[in-house]
Amino acid sequence: MTSRTGPAASAPSAPSASSLSAGRRTRDLTAAVGGDVVDVLVVGLGATGAGVALDAASRGLSVVAVDAHDLAFGTSRFSSKLVHGGLRYLASGQLDVAHESAVERGVLMERTAPHLVRAQPFVLPLTPLVSHGRSALARAGFRAGDALRLAARTARATLPAPRRLSATETRHLAPAVRADGLRGGLLSWDGRLTDDARLVTALARTAAAHGARILTRVRALDLTASGARVRDELTGEEGGIRARAVINASGVWAGGLVDGIRIRPSRGTHLVLRPDSLGPLPAGLHIPIPGETNRFVLVLPQDDGRVYVGLTDEPVDGPVPDVAEAPETDIGFLLDVLCSVLDAPLRRADVVGAFAGLRPLLDTSADGSGTAPRTADVSRRHAVLTSSGGVVTVVGGKLTTYRRMAEDAVDIAVRVRRLPADPSRTASLPLVGAAPPHVLAALPAPRRLVRHYGTEAPAVHALGVRDARLGDPVLPGHPVTGAELLWAVRHEGALDESDLLDRRTRIGLVPADRAAALEAVRVLLNEALPQCS
Repeated sequence: MTSRTGPAASAPSAPSASSLSAGRRTRDLTAAVGGDVVDVLVVGLGATGAGVALDAASRGLSVVAVDAHDLAFGTSRFSSKLVHGGLRYLASGQLDVAHESAVERGVLMERTAPHLVRAQPFVLPLTPLVSHGRSALARAGFRAGDALRLAARTARATLPAPRRLSATETRHLAPAVRADGLRGGLLSWDGRLTDDARLVTALARTAAAHGARILTRVRALDLTASGARVRDELTGEEGGIRARAVINASGVWAGGLVDGIRIRPSRGTHLVLRPDSLGPLPAGLHIPIPGETNRFVLVLPQDDGRVYVGLTDEPVDGPVPDVAEAPETDIGFLLDVLCSVLDAPLRRADVVGAFAGLRPLLDTSADGSGTAPRTADVSRRHAVLTSSGGVVTVVGGKLTTYRRMAEDAVDIAVRVRRLPADPSRTASLPLVGAAPPHVLAALPAPRRLVRHYGTEAPAVHALGVRDARLGDPVLPGHPVTGAELLWAVRHEGALDESDLLDRRTRIGLVPADRAAALEAVRVLLNEALPQCS
């Protein structure tokens, strides 16, 4: 069908149309609360909620999306930063989930976000702890993963083929691995995000460019099929937003807003290490977990020099916290598995930070007790549920499949609420900053900025060129500059120091770094925020 006219159907233009700021939030909140009925109200601005907002807005629907906190405040900033091809699901017989993951990985890498997602090599070192049988099983699995790539029509140039490595090649790609008894390694490739929170920011800004009103610090107090009562968390004022369809994409908090939704949270913990802890890491590591056939601890080198090590899969009981804590038991477990392959074992003191996210798994146990199976074995299939009151809720799934989850949720809302909308087009809709690899490679900006901002990297870089203070790192030894923080305030909706330190950048993952950078961030905010109001 033909798109309706108006802001929701207009083509985006960057950066002004996609820019999120304190001033835009104020204007959009004033228009949304007590204003005209919108087509879709989205609750939650993680990857799935931001994806829903983009899917709906790009179909020509009017959209308001709210979150009680910030973009990517919950699970979506605590992932492994990987875009998985579905190998683990293939091993457990979930062929549909595996294929869906491989397809969505290809969409991100080749069409919608090539600036944020690139190929990541991984080495599985064949130490004496890896039997010949397990090595053969892993090699067969990597070949099956490559078949998934082919079935998903992802180009070989995007994801190279897996292969066997000699012991010398393994040590070259993973120098920290113990040489004694090493008989080689297995090289494989997967998709890797520059940063998961940056993906959410790009989704929200692209939705805003298509007319969606993106409102952070706005809490949904109660939901009905015709809207929500909300509270501005900055002022305490309450009001109503009316909508023809309401989609609950609040992740692990979804059950608190809609009756009948049973979530079984699973905690995934990561360690943060300094770059000198493991030395050079040209590739990531897959380290087999003893007693498990298809689970690994991952070692993931980051663009800022840090290294992440994860992750656990532990059930969480009781009330869902705003931010999960990484318990010492998880930290000890990850260190033990990591040290099983290292030449020089690490100590607890080498762990300079840790973070934990909660997976919003759907509780499918017959009695709702969530007692079996293990969360590691609970399906990562997503589900779209419609309550008796008419609210649509999307739960489960993975970061990799956020786009398909969003499309399915909007499809159902459109059908149930009989909204006039175009088919989804997000499988071919580039996010803010996206461009083909040859265009990105030619941009006149540092490569690190291109990997974070894509085609906007020259504009970010120019801020630091014009003002030498902004060109300097905010923190000695860390690459983030004042220009990036100013860009986040002007264009990415950052409202306070936590937004800047914990989500627009990841300085805050190391508490000592966060404390050292805090005063400089506050000074910049005091100067920048009044100009954006």
